[in-house]
Amino acid sequence: MGEVEKQLCERIKGLLSADTGVDLIQPEGDRMQEARTTTVRWLTSLGREGYLTPGVMDGRNSVSLVVIQEQLAALAPSLFLSVEASTRIFGRLIAVYGTSTQREAILPGLTSGQLIGAAALSEKGMNIENDPLNTTAIPSTDGFRVTGSKGHVVNAALADWIAVAGKIGGEPETAFFLFEKGSKGLLIGDRLATLGYEGAVISPLRLEDCPVPSTHVIRPIDGNNVLKTVRLWEDQVLTAASLGLMRRAFDGATAHAKTHQSGGKPIIAYQEVGFKLAEMLTLFQTSQLLAYRAAWMSESGDREANALASCAKVFCAESAEKIASEALQILGGKGYLRGNPAEEGYLDAKYLQIAGTSTEISRMKIGDAVLAY
Repeated sequence: MGEVEKQLCERIKGLLSADTGVDLIQPEGDRMQEARTTTVRWLTSLGREGYLTPGVMDGRNSVSLVVIQEQLAALAPSLFLSVEASTRIFGRLIAVYGTSTQREAILPGLTSGQLIGAAALSEKGMNIENDPLNTTAIPSTDGFRVTGSKGHVVNAALADWIAVAGKIGGEPETAFFLFEKGSKGLLIGDRLATLGYEGAVISPLRLEDCPVPSTHVIRPIDGNNVLKTVRLWEDQVLTAASLGLMRRAFDGATAHAKTHQSGGKPIIAYQEVGFKLAEMLTLFQTSQLLAYRAAWMSESGDREANALASCAKVFCAESAEKIASEALQILGGKGYLRGNPAEEGYLDAKYLQIAGTSTEISRMKIGDAVLAY
């Protein structure tokens, strides 16, 4: 990690550790305006620190990007999910595949934190591999009319712009349709009560013959599978979220083991606890190395980059659950209570395994890549 990244990590740590009077956890229920105000406030602060721009314009991961993502994900997991959905998923889509007009209209607001973006990909479940897209756009005189639904969309109820994946008539390639908040026929469902990432605003949405002009459509360029690329970006974000979760759980367990006493000495002095922490640290460090290597290969354009990104997604997401589980064991009764990092991480970990490309489907992709070599 270079000096620039170290300084940015320190600024993020200072920003989120300070007593700012703003709750990192979004308000519950339907208080969406309050949730939006909170999210924009944090986005704006992160934008001033330079967090929102790395990796957006070129669409590639880098080791330095993963390092700063890990910092934010460890300090504020739900905020991280909202920020990355807006910038490194929706923002990259606009920057890499959008028209010059779309970029000029949307990117300045996104990278400064004034606008919130969302990307609506999957429909009934949380994956697109075994759940084909039924969202369809029918050509009209002034553009298209889109009908369909999406099941789990991060930021849907907060977003100024939503990119919805769908098909144009009988065309095989996926296109993205850009809708502004309040568009006619765009219906945002209630916020979902999720097992983990309770601070993130995740909602379903429905499109009922929703008009969209041709200027608000992102179509495949030179036969590129845009949806596949966006899914890769989503998996990269979830990998970084896993690193943050592991760091958060490990640090919490280590601090407790050093201060909590049993039999007249800190529990870290007991071999059983020491072994658990050693195993947790080994998994964490190995996950970091794999995630950093996957990012480096993405940055360099290596032909195996996508396969390694799948490897990192599987290993990091599953290691996150193991580390959070061991942290709960070390914290004992304290860990079983709500509101500690280990408990939050344990619940969050399942989302990381299911969202994006699930770990099961990722393994199939890894196998296919191995055979292709």
